[in-house]
Parts: sequence; C-alpha cells; structure tokens
Amino acid sequence: MTLTGRTLTKSVDVQIGKSLLRHAQEAEVDWQFNCSRGTCARCRCIVQEGADLLSESSDAEWDRLGPDELDAGYRLGCQALVERDGVIKAVNKTYF
Repeated sequence: MTLTGRTLTKSVDVQIGKSLLRHAQEAEVDWQFNCSRGTCARCRCIVQEGADLLSESSDAEWDRLGPDELDAGYRLGCQALVERDGVIKAVNKTYF
C-alpha cells in the first residue's frame, strides 16, 4: 500500500482490518486528522487504486462527504478499512 500525506509518501504492508488512517499513523506519514470518528473530515483522502479492497462507505462518510465525493473516490481515512490484500494507493486530501 502506498500512502501520501502532506509531505511524505511511504509504502507500507497491508494489514487487514485496519483503517487507512491507522496505517498512515503507524508508518509516521503526515496524514491530517483530528477526531478519528468520521466527523471532522481532516483525514479525507482520494483512493487512486484499490478502492475495491476497502470496506463499503460508512454512514459517517455518507453524512460528511456525500455521493458526489464518494463517487469520485474520496473516503475518510479513519472509516476506510482494508478488507483484502492488494495494491492500494491513497492520498490525504483535506479540505483545509
């Protein structure tokens, strides 16, 4: 998996059941976040590859991002859980 934060990009081993945000935190990628619950949206990211390897969008994501952003490939890093092994590329794209 390749994760890109504000200034750092790192390749990390996929761990099933962990969120994109948790992967980034453990790899010390400078991924923005505040709440880790899906309400602040600072962990918003664009999944460039491997979206099908992640959990379905959560209610928090539907509430915060809405259908247009979800359809475009955006997720909340704290809500997007890895369900299957494979190539995943995600870039932190906070609103501010």
